[in-house]
Amino acid sequence: MDINVKDLLSLGNVNIIDIRDKYKYEMGHLPNSINIPYMILMNNYSGFLDKNKVYYIYCQSGVMSKMGTSFLNKLGYKVINVIGGYDSYKIG
Repeated sequence: MDINVKDLLSLGNVNIIDIRDKYKYEMGHLPNSINIPYMILMNNYSGFLDKNKVYYIYCQSGVMSKMGTSFLNKLGYKVINVIGGYDSYKIG
């Protein structure tokens, strides 16, 4: 499942995870997002995610988040890819 940035930001209070590295996150990120770098999340998803909650995951361009959400959805987590990632936020 996917969502674009505009629709995501209109949802209000949701769980948004930025999977880029800390440096890129600190240079700019979506409002109310938290930073959990990709490899840290993929290696310890059960420590960060709750199968009863929905998460919106983004990266820089949408490629890594698409792979990550596909993997996590197969494990039973409710994760939604943000189409175009942070790049689409900067442009929009």
